[in-house]
Parts: sequence; structure tokens; C-alpha cells
Amino acid sequence: MNIFCLGINHRSAPIDVREKLWFSANEIPTILSFYKEKYFKETVLVSTCNRTELYYVQHNTELSGEPLWKILAQQKGAELFFQENHFYSISSLNVVKHIFGVASGIDSMVLGDVQILNQMKEAFALAVENQTAGFLLNRLFTAAFHVGKRARAETEIAEGAVSVSYAAAELASKIFEDLSNHTALLIGAGETGELTAKHLAGRNLGNLIITNRTRKRAEDLAGKLGGRVADFENLQAELSHVDIVISSVEAPSYILSAGDIRQAMKARGNKPLFVIDIGLPRNIDPESNTIDNVFLHDMDALNQIISINLAHRNAEVPKIQQIILDELTRFKNWHDSLEVIPTIQQLRDRFESIRSSEVEKHRHHFAADKYEELEILTKRIVNKILHTPMANLKNGTPEHSETETRNKIHTLRHLFGLEKKD
Repeated sequence: MNIFCLGINHRSAPIDVREKLWFSANEIPTILSFYKEKYFKETVLVSTCNRTELYYVQHNTELSGEPLWKILAQQKGAELFFQENHFYSISSLNVVKHIFGVASGIDSMVLGDVQILNQMKEAFALAVENQTAGFLLNRLFTAAFHVGKRARAETEIAEGAVSVSYAAAELASKIFEDLSNHTALLIGAGETGELTAKHLAGRNLGNLIITNRTRKRAEDLAGKLGGRVADFENLQAELSHVDIVISSVEAPSYILSAGDIRQAMKARGNKPLFVIDIGLPRNIDPESNTIDNVFLHDMDALNQIISINLAHRNAEVPKIQQIILDELTRFKNWHDSLEVIPTIQQLRDRFESIRSSEVEKHRHHFAADKYEELEILTKRIVNKILHTPMANLKNGTPEHSETETRNKIHTLRHLFGLEKKD
């Protein structure tokens, strides 16, 4: 199977190394054209924050000269940062198994990652647009997308929060079934705060208020996601009319004391207040959890949710592996048929040529009405002779390896002198 993959990911290299081999969507077309012109029949480049993988189909000749990993690193001018052991090189059916694992989410840094499938589709679309994905890689990536779709439809590999920001949003949506009628206050516009706000927005949050020590950052985030910016100095006043508070700032001491929360609860008529503290050190006085109708969750509570969800996802992995095995067998059978079907057709053509030639030579020995019967009879004989060997060659058996199938095809072509065709 003439399919190969050269890659680097979170298992093979640290982030400060692999980030130097990240290719943007604007860079990829140039890389694809370079490899298609100089080295490969087909190529697709997948590049994300945690992996860069070059899938390719070689010409009949082997690569020579500099190692492929070094050539790839040179495309970013970063060859001095890499060593050969940062990369993995896979070939044949192992490439198919690998890409199926990637598409299903079980090869990701975060088990069940739902983003990778979309990233693979975008990479494949770029290759199609630049005409570097041909017959084999088209089939490979289409099969991988099917595996990813099955994994999400038939298992719960992507269910449950496995990041702090997602867990915070998931917890909020469990407390309030319909977030569209509620308002959230986000304290802190850093990376974790931004991700949390995005997850809340994705759950149809009614209103978002953002506050940050540096107002400009709050304004930038509000511009991305919508919502209102509040002054950090007026933080306590905002507590009187929000339902959800999510705090994620770096502070040496509590930014909200239990007294602040008590005062806010009086102003809001003791209406329930849901607080998620994802700051380290903690931002909200833990004593606040003793106040009636205040529900405070900190990082320990979120990590407990994450642990439970990760255990659930891990339990789904065997189901994914069975899906991969099913689709791997299907892909292998399809690939084997690329040689089997032409061979079967050529062998039928050869037998038919012999049959028709011999019948034609002796045509004058038969009356016209008998000649038609002879045609039918000899065709039936040829079909019966060919049926069993052709069925065995086409269908094979599960224990047959790719090498065994190729050897059978080679032997058959040699015995009957069939011309080799691409």
C-alpha cells in the first residue's frame, strides 16, 4: 500500500519544538505544491497546535538525499531545532489505522477532541483546491471522516467536559436549564476567561458582562463575543443583577469576601447566585458557600467533574477501536481490489478470447442453430471454471495478509501471462 505519513505531535516532541513546525492556511498551498512538484504523486498537510502530519503517496522510486523530516523543517527555516526522534514515520496499512485514530479523537492530547475532525477537513479541502490530493488520499481522508462521524454517532467519546473552561460552562448550564434567561458576569479576560465565555455563548447565554483590571482587554473580548463591559472597581455592584459569576484572575488575596457576597445577596433579595471560582489562588472567599442560596464551586469541584468525564471517555475507547478495525478491514479490501478486479477482468478476457477463437475455428462443423447452442455451452463452461478461483481471489479470507493477496495476484498473472497494467 503506497501510502505514507511523516508526523510530529504531542507524544513525540515538546510544545516549544512542535510549535516551530506549525503551518498556517496561507503557507500550506506553497508546501503542497513544492512536494507535489518535486517528490510525491499526492500529498496532504495537516497542521494544528498539537500535530503536523504530511500524508503522501510516493512515485515508484524511493526518496533519496536529505531525510524528509529535515526537508519539512527547512520549509519553516527551523531545521536546527529538530532531531530525527521528534518525528514518526508510518507506512502502508499503519497509516490508515493512524489517521482513523486521529479522526476519531483517541489520538488527541485531549481524549475525544472534537476540533481535530474539522481541522482535518480543512487541510484536505486545501489539498483538493490545490490539486495535490489524488485517488488514494481522497479515499483515505473520506474514510477517515466516516470513522470520525461514526465515533461521535455511535459512542460518547466526545461527551462531558474535560477542560476547566468547558466544565465551568457545563456546570452553569446544569444549574440553569435555560441560560437564555440569565446573565453571567465574567471576572477576568485572560485565556481561561475567554474560553469560558465562548462556551457560555455557545450555550445560548442571555447576557454577558465582562470586567477586567485592564479595561481594554475586557472591551476586546466583548467586541468578539458581544456583551457589556463593567468597571472592575464597581464589581460588587454588578452582583446584584447577575445569576452566574465566573472568576479567573491572578490576585494575591480574595477579590470578593464573604461579606461582599452577603451584602450582594441582600441587594438581590436573596435570589440564587451561582459562583465558579477558577482562579489560582482562589478569587472568592470559600466561606461564601455557607451563605443561603449561594452555590460556590472551585477548581477542585471542576477537576472532579473532569476526572469523571475522562473516565467515561476512556471507557468508550474499546468501542472506537472496534469501529477502526471494521473500517480498516473495509479500506484494506477496497485497496486489495485495486489489483484484484483488473486481474479478474483480464483473466476473463483471456479465457473468452481463447473460447471464442476456438469456437470460430470449428464453426463450419455445426449447423447455424447448433452454433448458438455451442456459444452458450462454452460460455457456461468457462464461467464455471473461473467462478471458484475468482471468488476466492476477490473475497479472500480475514487471515490473509496484504502480502499473501499480492503474491496470489502475481502468481496468477505470471501463470496466465497477463500483461501488467497500472
